[in-house]
Amino acid sequence: MTPVRPVLDTNVLVSSLLFPSGAVSWMRGAWRQGSICPLVSRETTAELIRVLAYPKFALNSDDQRDLLDDYLPYCESIEVPVAPPAIPDCRDPFDRPFLQAALVGRVDALVSGDADILALADAFAVPILSPSAFRRRLSGGEGPDE
Repeated sequence: MTPVRPVLDTNVLVSSLLFPSGAVSWMRGAWRQGSICPLVSRETTAELIRVLAYPKFALNSDDQRDLLDDYLPYCESIEVPVAPPAIPDCRDPFDRPFLQAALVGRVDALVSGDADILALADAFAVPILSPSAFRRRLSGGEGPDE
């Protein structure tokens, strides 16, 4: 079976990596088992590294490296061109790399819990899904998003 190729935004990743009993902890198993192959770019990886260093997470450099080692080997790396594709206007500049990676990588979905990204769903060429909607899609389920 060919894995589903999503871009996962930082809040989804941090929740998957740091909260093993959380609502999106299932995603970690999905990339480990190969049912999904997340796409990353230099910019999305830099954003993840930046966020993992937040003091509120109290992660030392070894902890951060361990988390990255539990994610990045399962990913496909893509390069966003110097002149990135046009994307809809978004309020948060830190969201831009995820939108650009989704277009460049021709992914199956951009998975986000970020209201600013989710608000762009109707204006974006790639499906933007919440983690719960993405899980339903993976399992073949239908139904409205929360």
